[in-house]
Amino acid sequence: MHAAQHILPYAILGGVKKVSEPVRKDDRRYTYRDYASWPEGERWELIDGAAYSMSPAPSANHQRLSRVLLLSMGNWLSEHPGPCEVFDAPFDVFLPADPAEEEDDVDTVVQPDVLVVCDPRKVTPRGCRGAPDLVVEIVSPWTSHKDQLVKHELYARHGVREFWVVDPGNRFVRVYRLDTMASPRRFGEPATIAEAGRVESEVLSGFGIGLAELFASLK
Repeated sequence: MHAAQHILPYAILGGVKKVSEPVRKDDRRYTYRDYASWPEGERWELIDGAAYSMSPAPSANHQRLSRVLLLSMGNWLSEHPGPCEVFDAPFDVFLPADPAEEEDDVDTVVQPDVLVVCDPRKVTPRGCRGAPDLVVEIVSPWTSHKDQLVKHELYARHGVREFWVVDPGNRFVRVYRLDTMASPRRFGEPATIAEAGRVESEVLSGFGIGLAELFASLK
């Protein structure tokens, strides 16, 4: 089944809100060199040379969910020392088409909401170079199409092992895991966790969080 068939419409409590798309600049191929020169107050992502605006700023509920996930994963990692680190946005992730590509020439630079990197060599002064092991995107009407379609394909192509889509409107988490036997790379069939369920990570083996705890902060 195609990934798009797994996607539910984003809903705001009390009704479904029409999905919109961020401003996109694709008049030419943009790279990190361009990205780094844009005004500091603007937030963008580059995907295959196209620039996507990240305005407006994340909502309060988005930030609440991000904080819960960051603290939960961070506390778990502090109790289970190892090579993995957790980061949250804004944190640049460089996904070069060629491992030898200079960072300034990379045309795909994204800022996942929460990410886990288990290879310390990937963490650079500018962010993360190469695929994180786990990525979490918290969707909104503004980002739903990009997060669930464009980034879904992008993360699989670059080898992200685990991808969580957190939907605060419908109050579910959809978990995709990389199909290591597939060529080209793709995610396998997703698991959808809702209501009183609990989402478990394979990347952080032993870590999990109940949806009641995750969504308790929403207002």
